[in-house]
Amino acid sequence: MNIQKQYELKLTTAEEAVKVVKSGDWVDYAWCTATPVALDAALAKRAGELTDVKVRGGILLQVPEIFKVENVKEHFSWNSWHMTGIERKAIAQGFAYYGPIRYSELPRYYYDMDCKPDVAMIQVAPMDVHGFFNFGPSASHLKAICETSKVVIVEVNENMPVAYGDETSSVHITDVDMIVHGENPLVPELGGSQAPMTDVDKKVAEYILEEISDGSCLQLGIGGMPNAVGKLIAESDLKDLGVHTEMYVDAYVEMAKAGKINGRKKNIHTGKQVYAFAAGSRELYDYIDNNPEMYSASVGYVNDVRTVSALDNFMSINNAVNIDLFGQVNAESAGVKHISGAGGQLDFVLGAYLSKGGKSFICCSSTFTDRNGQPQSRILPVLDSGSIVTDTRTNTHFLVTEYGKVNLKGLSTWQRCEAMISIAHPDFRDQLIKDAEKMNIWKASNKR
Repeated sequence: MNIQKQYELKLTTAEEAVKVVKSGDWVDYAWCTATPVALDAALAKRAGELTDVKVRGGILLQVPEIFKVENVKEHFSWNSWHMTGIERKAIAQGFAYYGPIRYSELPRYYYDMDCKPDVAMIQVAPMDVHGFFNFGPSASHLKAICETSKVVIVEVNENMPVAYGDETSSVHITDVDMIVHGENPLVPELGGSQAPMTDVDKKVAEYILEEISDGSCLQLGIGGMPNAVGKLIAESDLKDLGVHTEMYVDAYVEMAKAGKINGRKKNIHTGKQVYAFAAGSRELYDYIDNNPEMYSASVGYVNDVRTVSALDNFMSINNAVNIDLFGQVNAESAGVKHISGAGGQLDFVLGAYLSKGGKSFICCSSTFTDRNGQPQSRILPVLDSGSIVTDTRTNTHFLVTEYGKVNLKGLSTWQRCEAMISIAHPDFRDQLIKDAEKMNIWKASNKR
């Protein structure tokens, strides 16, 4: 049977397609820009007929319709692999939950563990002449979803960017059960993706920039400080930089358009910007669309420590919520209050740590302002009760605040403690020293 005939036979409406969902099912909403829209709206209309439908997804860029139904927790629960502010609010409302992951292994969770969906709903680009539906900027783990789901439904969006990559960047019509034509909405932008750089962001970025050389390969995490590094690189004299990253963000586009990125020095995928998923501005989506320089691939490959560590001069730059005097990094929660997720931060910290010439940077402002308007230190004696350790103390390399940068690699407990306190906010250093003395990790001090 030819491709066009298959297409006609599998084409249906969103309302008809969602009838396959039964109470108690696991339904996969894919990820980020691939989250369904028309199918989501149709499923929400069936809420009264369904109970305990467990929906899985992550990195939501807009509020799904199933979140808006009456008594939502009776009908749907949201199970996220990585959370945005939309999903944090759903946790507070009692119907959303986080799945702790090592992001590089997410495809294996589908293949090897009990994560197989009953129904998969994925927003894709229009089918090409060879019968493939491109996942757009969200390859991540979507191939694994398709290969393990009992039913695969694709929602075609003519505005989905076509992201070139490997065999995991698309699904063939023979592996699709139903095709739905959506209303072709614009892919939602990531809020704050082009937020202005603060003075603190700039200072931290300047410290990191000193460590980056021509030909380095970059990974930037989510947040203002990694983006600030990208902006400063775009204005610098650096050249021949490469990209190998979990999330592709606007800072890379800015660097590429400034002529800083060409990947000529990369010893793997020379000349290609490799990423697992992307989210940001309309400019970013336009840049990715049909761009042969871009290389979209499964997170199982992109984030694998063995892949990352094989790239020479790998620079990993990520944010933290807080860090304690032992060097433990929390990038996921405020105490027990969930913020985002582990993502691939540890994968890249380990990969950069092992890379020839590689460096891993954990960056944060020295303080934050609490709900009472009072400044609080991000460098703590010990992490707050309930805080999540994203990066263990044995893996922390460079730590950077606006007061400087320190290399913790190979340091003993008292040396680490001394180094970290030196870049804490001056108002908190004396108390941190007193706390360190009580914990027997302070060797000597001229401040008594």
